[in-house]
This record gives sequence, structure tokens and C-alpha cells, in this order.
Amino acid sequence: MSHFDQRAKTWDNAHTRVNGAQTIANAIKERITLREDMEIIDFGVGTGLLGFIIAEDVKKVYGIDTSIQMLAKVEEKNSAQLNIKTIHQDIIENPLTQIFNGLVSSMTLHHVENLKAFFDTIYKNIHKDGFIAIADLKSEDGTFHSDNTGVFHFGFKDEELCNIVEQSGFKNVQFEKINVINKPQGDFEVFLLTATK
Repeated sequence: MSHFDQRAKTWDNAHTRVNGAQTIANAIKERITLREDMEIIDFGVGTGLLGFIIAEDVKKVYGIDTSIQMLAKVEEKNSAQLNIKTIHQDIIENPLTQIFNGLVSSMTLHHVENLKAFFDTIYKNIHKDGFIAIADLKSEDGTFHSDNTGVFHFGFKDEELCNIVEQSGFKNVQFEKINVINKPQGDFEVFLLTATK
């Protein structure tokens, strides 16, 4: 059982995580015009903390994750009114063929080993004039997680990440601080990166 499969059952018990997802959703909605005809990928959907908020304003959210137990939690929360289509897949190793209006993601990018491969892959899955909106940690000292299993990046530096995104073909790349997570071991800044195809 994977690290995230083990943690799925209690994932939503963390108020910081739930509130953080709401803050990220608010920041996305302030910067991106979501429409009722849009189909959106939530990359690293987890238990759907971000995806269900985004689903309120769009036609469909497709929740992608490599943790089957996280996706099971999404299925438990699904309703007729708010429904996320779950997809259990590593989209870098096995890319999706569908084209979407946009991609959202919350605190997942630091678990992606090959960033260039990721952005190259998702570029092909986004409609022309579509968007990406990715929230994650600004560069940190490795103490954000108590266990760094599956963590490939201790946050991100704005210029380095923006360069990778631009090299994959995205335009209008913006990197803005949107939140601070306070933990006993320190304060950790969260950014939102947005770009268009």
C-alpha cells in the first residue's frame, strides 16, 4: 500500500489542509474565469478538496491520482449535484488522450519527479487558450513534511519553475504567493502558478 493510500482515511481531518484547498480555490477563481461548459483536470485530486469546489462552476472535473484509496474517498463524496470522474493513472507514464479546458492542482507538483515531462505531457491535454492553475510550496528547507517519502522537490523557486513551464509552450506565466501555512517548525509560503496555452 502506498504512502497516500495509507493516509487517505484521515486526509480530510486536517483543518489546515481543508482551509488551504479553499484558499487555493478562491485564488484560482479570482484569476481564471470558470464557465459551465468547461471540462477540467484536477491533477493529484486526492480526496477532492479542491476539485469539488471547482466542480461547482464547471461542466465536469476529472480527478487524476495514482492513489486508489484517495480516489475511493472521492467516490464516497460524489453526489448527483457534485460529481468528479475519477481516473487512476500516472499520466506521465501513460498520458491521457482527452483534451481539457484547463488543469488545476493543489500541493501535488512537489511529488512529480520529472517536471519537464509533466508540463510537456499536460500541454498536449489542454485546449488552445486553455489554462493551468497549479498551487504548491515556495522553496523550503525540507521540513514541511514530517516524512519526505515521495517528495522530489522541497518547494519551487519562481524563476526556475516558470522557465520550465514556458519551455513546454505555455504563455502568460504568473507566479504569485497566495497563502502561508503555519507549522511548529516554521512558516511555509504557498504560490499559485497560472499560465495559458
